[in-house]
Amino acid sequence: MKIVFLDASTLGADADLSPLKSKGCLTVYDNTPPEFVKERIAGAEVIIVNKVLITKDIIDSSLTLKRICVAATGVNNVDTAYANSRGILVLNVSGYSTKSVTQITFSSLLSLASNIARHDMAVKSGEYTKGGIFTWLGAPFFELSGKSMGIIGMGAIGQEVASVATALGMEVSYFSTSGTSHCNKYSSLTLDQILRKSDVISIHAPLNEKTLGLIGKNELEKMKRTSFLINMGRGGIVNEHDLADAIDKETIAGAAIDVFSVEPLPFDHPFLKIKKSDHLILTPHIAWTSIEARKTLIEGIAANIG
Repeated sequence: MKIVFLDASTLGADADLSPLKSKGCLTVYDNTPPEFVKERIAGAEVIIVNKVLITKDIIDSSLTLKRICVAATGVNNVDTAYANSRGILVLNVSGYSTKSVTQITFSSLLSLASNIARHDMAVKSGEYTKGGIFTWLGAPFFELSGKSMGIIGMGAIGQEVASVATALGMEVSYFSTSGTSHCNKYSSLTLDQILRKSDVISIHAPLNEKTLGLIGKNELEKMKRTSFLINMGRGGIVNEHDLADAIDKETIAGAAIDVFSVEPLPFDHPFLKIKKSDHLILTPHIAWTSIEARKTLIEGIAANIG
């Protein structure tokens, strides 16, 4: 069986691809520009992709293709409907990054809420030492216990985040982006209600026609001035210009963002021009990438190959 992985670099140079090699003759490319896709998949029965676009034209170019294995949960880079009409299976891997994303969600939130960067700077800059007493109170912080978390997108990751938030003593409610309140364990609220109520808004929703541009200027102005916004879903869910403006104007207290509408982040992005940069934590779309999550993902791809 001929297997072609078109963009293996997206799983990291340290990724162990041996489970895939055991499935057939594997050809690995770090990245594949659009103009090389047809040439590289020629004769392949299985292709593995993460972000490479697999369009109708690409699918029609191959007479041997039987399976498209997506190295992710989302399959929006593949014309799934057309592939299925051709009898080609499109297979993703779900659930592999739940623990990883939850960990980064709370790493970011706890850093924001506890002012960790500011306290670290106070020690390293000598500001703490110059104070002359055993403690330094220049960056007050509050406890998450007793605060309210509003989760946008109560799927597997949202529910795991809710579980940890509850363990920290937070009150959890959620907004269902699909319109179906399927989780009875927590209160389901409207978007307006959850924005006004929550001390933390944590986004764990997919990007689709219902979530594109869901959070913009009007929504940010409904949030508490002391609240935080966490986005671990997709960049297009939040209007990035509006969020940058809201942070500098102190409309909200801060944000932690792991996903962007354009990736990697352009050098002229508004997030890189924020004056109050200590109120914004940016991570390079890594919430899904724990060592364990990537191992599970590769094993899932191998299982999908058959």
